Amino acid sequence: MLWGGRFKGKLDDSALKFSSSLGFDINLIDEDITVSRVHAEMLFKVGLITEDEYKKIDAGLIQIQTEYREGLWKPEASKHEDIHSAIEYRLSELIGEATGKLHTGRSRNDQVATGMRLWIKNVLNTVTEELIILQQILLKVSEKHIETLIPGYTHLQRAQPVSLSHHFLAYVEMVERDKKRIEFVGNEADQSPLGSGALAGSTLPLDSFFTSDKFGFSSPCRNSLDAVSDRDFILDSLNCCSIGMMHLSRLAEELILWSTEEWKFIKLSDEFTTGSSLMPQKKNPDLAELIRGKTGRVFANQFALLTSLKALPLSYNRDMQEDKEPVFDSFDTYINSIKIASQMIATMSINKSRFEKELENGFILATDLADWLVLKGIPFREAHNIVGRLVTYCEEKNITFKDVGINDLKLIHEIFTEDALNCFDIKSSLKRKLTFGSPNPELVEKQINKWIEKLG
Repeated sequence: MLWGGRFKGKLDDSALKFSSSLGFDINLIDEDITVSRVHAEMLFKVGLITEDEYKKIDAGLIQIQTEYREGLWKPEASKHEDIHSAIEYRLSELIGEATGKLHTGRSRNDQVATGMRLWIKNVLNTVTEELIILQQILLKVSEKHIETLIPGYTHLQRAQPVSLSHHFLAYVEMVERDKKRIEFVGNEADQSPLGSGALAGSTLPLDSFFTSDKFGFSSPCRNSLDAVSDRDFILDSLNCCSIGMMHLSRLAEELILWSTEEWKFIKLSDEFTTGSSLMPQKKNPDLAELIRGKTGRVFANQFALLTSLKALPLSYNRDMQEDKEPVFDSFDTYINSIKIASQMIATMSINKSRFEKELENGFILATDLADWLVLKGIPFREAHNIVGRLVTYCEEKNITFKDVGINDLKLIHEIFTEDALNCFDIKSSLKRKLTFGSPNPELVEKQINKWIEKLG
């Protein structure tokens, strides 16, 4: 225990088990050792420990890290409250009395807060790397499908044709926003709490700027109370996970739809699908469904921590121990989901000509015809009404736009001429788009090239 001098009895075994966080904060072992090594170096620098004591402490911490990585030491939850007390106990076994000086001028409050900030900054880098890989895979598929037509939807009803490239570029944009949120959290976590003590700093001559610089933070925290009680950077990191998982869930839902017999647009590879225990013919998109399902768990983690923090007075309260489990779980889930989504897209096959004929035999180009009327001087509301009457006419005659001739158009309105029939050419529909950000193949290709240049 890191405390206990004023207690006559030891903590009840069931209380220790209930309060122990070792099972999950062991994830912080590298960060905790880093914090302790830098703290020891600072104590030596300011003259609070001798050079010999510093060297013993530093060598002992390195040995503990090596022992853990090589499986030679495993702390037990039945003996230790958390990873911090476990490391200190093992250090005392290795170097003896000098261990007692490591905690000089330090509380677990600022120690844990510093370790969490280091962990968050590290994991954010990992997430960003995986998101870039996902973007690159989306772009690689997009390069091959600039003119692959698919129906665009609103209200899950066919609306206007787009290309698969344009569709995937929408996810590239989403992921880019995910990266920007991550960058924000990285900046938010970029201050060092070490030196804040339990809540009110220290009367010892600690050098917070030295430790902050050693950790790679931009500066020490400006307020010791806020430093040990701030968990906003964790909440914001969970928000990154939640929004990122929401984006992956939307993508997963579309992969699920596209792989159905009804769509027949893509085939997911065997490596990322499963079968049925009863029905031999089944090929189920289970991995995509799991991404969709795990999204709810990540949402819940964010709300759980919000609830834990909502009524806490300054500064530190033990409730804050509940910040770690949800953040570790959320990032583990998010990173694995990104990897699975990337691999599903990279290995799927696409039925490139799936929708060309089908889209020709419908009314998906109705807006194009309305725009043609606008260019002839018809007010849009009237043009909308005219095309609507044409759709009704076709439905009554059981025909589609492909079957419509100039005589049919003249029955609806005399302004129509032969060139209006060009609006029904599905293959040229995307090329007629003029606006920036539209699925015009030339514009899409430019966007792809800009993204490739940006992402490398």
